[in-house]
Amino acid sequence: MPRAVYVLAMGIFAMVTSEFVVAGLMPQMAVGLGVSIPQIGFLITAFAVAMAAGGPFLTVAVLKLRQKTALMALFGIFLAGNVLAALAPDYGVMLMARIVTGVASQAFFGVALSLCVQLARPEVRGRAIALVMNGLMLGTLLGLPLSTLVGEHFGWRMAFWVISGITVLAALATFAGIPRLGRAEGGGGVRQELVVFRNPRLWLVLSTSTLIIGATFSAFSYFHPILTEVTGFAAGTVPLLLVGYGAATVIGNTVVGRLADRYTVGVQLVGLSLNFLFLAGFAVFAHLPVPAVALMTGIGLVGVTMNPAMVTRVQRTGNARPLVNTVHSSFITLGVIVGSSGGGLAINSFGLRGPLWLGAALAVIGVGTLVPDLLRRSPTAPEPFASVTDHPEPAISAASEPKAVCAARS
Repeated sequence: MPRAVYVLAMGIFAMVTSEFVVAGLMPQMAVGLGVSIPQIGFLITAFAVAMAAGGPFLTVAVLKLRQKTALMALFGIFLAGNVLAALAPDYGVMLMARIVTGVASQAFFGVALSLCVQLARPEVRGRAIALVMNGLMLGTLLGLPLSTLVGEHFGWRMAFWVISGITVLAALATFAGIPRLGRAEGGGGVRQELVVFRNPRLWLVLSTSTLIIGATFSAFSYFHPILTEVTGFAAGTVPLLLVGYGAATVIGNTVVGRLADRYTVGVQLVGLSLNFLFLAGFAVFAHLPVPAVALMTGIGLVGVTMNPAMVTRVQRTGNARPLVNTVHSSFITLGVIVGSSGGGLAINSFGLRGPLWLGAALAVIGVGTLVPDLLRRSPTAPEPFASVTDHPEPAISAASEPKAVCAARS
């Protein structure tokens, strides 16, 4: 596997750590900025909305740049947002900082995933996507606890400075470790990038990703109150349980990455079916500690870990260009918003088990979006990826690591 793939994962780790940092530092930030906890919570929503709505526009803005240059530009914008957050004198400036970092983060995902499939050989592209997406899993597993620990001991502003430092390191690694490629858009214009969205099947495939993530986040967003108020765990035990959940996501992501190329739709069908069983089982047995922990871990194994299969399916239906990947990330972010907000409404109507039942319902709907692909599948070899570009990228020099600078995409 090209070393550059691991470098891309480091960049995503920095982005995800910044995304989640506010969740672990709400009380300190509320005091420091002189606002309420709900207002700090809105910073999380603002980041997600900025990702979903603004990311594609920033991606369009960097399409004319070479891919490595585009990544460095996005690192610069992201770093500026985190530095602004660390220095923010009031809530308004902090809100602006979160919007800037959210938009840059989403665009980075799109360009990084597009570059990933160019760097990896065709037969291992699913694994390459999984390795890049492990930056997301490790951001959840390690980035959030690390930033929370730093914030608790050295102040919340220091947490943003640490993230800024990680961003600089990731940018330097990217500058040194990513080979020089052509423009991200492959020689075409924005209109060429938009043509693929005329395909109705692409929108159905994108909706599957929204439902997979929505099903998972309707539960994940409320694990803490469910585990303490329904299952009966002490509040201090929940972080340890969430570390176990995070470890399960890393394992599941690795397994799915190895299967995503050959069994793209099948992996999602099995994942959604198992997630339905785990979510429904958790709803039924949430009052029993051992089954509750086992079922929560199961959700970790088959929830967000579908990312490599989701990315592969979207790219095969559309293409592997940055705009398609960024729009896909926006649909994933939409799933986070739908799951977390819908889960809150479910609690109001059905109590703390409500988000789990909602997640189970979203998983069933997600299975329904797979039916057209299941009906059209042939028992032959996996369908090829759509090409990344209509014109081949300039070749990487022989000294560069990846030999598969691609014309075909993963």
